[in-house]
Amino acid sequence: MAAARRLDLPVVDLVSPDLRAAANSIRKACVEYGFFYVINHGIESDLLERVFAESRKFFEQPMEEKMALRKNSSHRGYTAPYSEKVDDYPDSRGDSKESFYIGPTGDDNSQNNFNQWPSEERFPSWKNTMLSYYANVLATGKRILSLIALSLDLDAEFFEKNGAFEIPTAFLRLLHYAGDINASDGGNIGAAAHSDYGMLTLLATDGTPGLQICREKDRHPQLWEDVHHIDGSLIINIGDLLERWTNCVFRSTLHRVVPVGKDRYSVAFFIDPSPNLLIQCMESCCNEAYPPRFPPIKSGDYLEERLSSTYKLATV
Repeated sequence: MAAARRLDLPVVDLVSPDLRAAANSIRKACVEYGFFYVINHGIESDLLERVFAESRKFFEQPMEEKMALRKNSSHRGYTAPYSEKVDDYPDSRGDSKESFYIGPTGDDNSQNNFNQWPSEERFPSWKNTMLSYYANVLATGKRILSLIALSLDLDAEFFEKNGAFEIPTAFLRLLHYAGDINASDGGNIGAAAHSDYGMLTLLATDGTPGLQICREKDRHPQLWEDVHHIDGSLIINIGDLLERWTNCVFRSTLHRVVPVGKDRYSVAFFIDPSPNLLIQCMESCCNEAYPPRFPPIKSGDYLEERLSSTYKLATV
């Protein structure tokens, strides 16, 4: 794969006393890049270190141990390498990454039962560590969405008030990209080029490179740019649903992970609206000259449609 150029994305300080300036910075980032960094996000470095340590410990297990927690019908659990494939790349074996999904727990015991957890005997701190991180990163995501609302000339509590969080739908995804993948083989890629489906993604990485974005998805040949690591930051990107919600004022950017000859670990957190929320063009994102480009659709219907039409799971 050809080398990509380094990209310097905007950095947003979440403890800035000037909320309007932070919101303006986010708007500029979402219009121009669809990606940005946040610093002073409130998630303790010690907690992040424990999440990565527990993640590594899980992925270092033999495959049969990991497959005992294979992802269930509620999208919780383990996915093996090459079990996900983007339809746009029919000649590819699929993504070489492996991952583990953790969904919302809420207060309902039936929801709790959907998540799968490694053995407490072998992983005594695993569940509590992941649940602690889930709660912390969700709170950070809501703070960012408050700034996003301000950036769109909406009330800071827009997403809270319209029911976006009424039914918890956020997912935590632990990711491992093996270091022994041959980057020179065009059929091998950690994560094929895609845009995220939902509202907002918060990504923590271990500092290993590999993440790239393509700002002009219809350009040929595509121009890929490296997203470098900034210590203490999270990488934020918006998804297709928020792009649709903003009438394409904000962009959901194509991105991928390429092999770099070194193991890479990351932790993605996806925030989507409640499945029954009707997604229709925000008032501040349309006018007579720029009418709504998409019909209203329920969040759950949109996401289910995207999942079923874009991804297929291979037999592992």
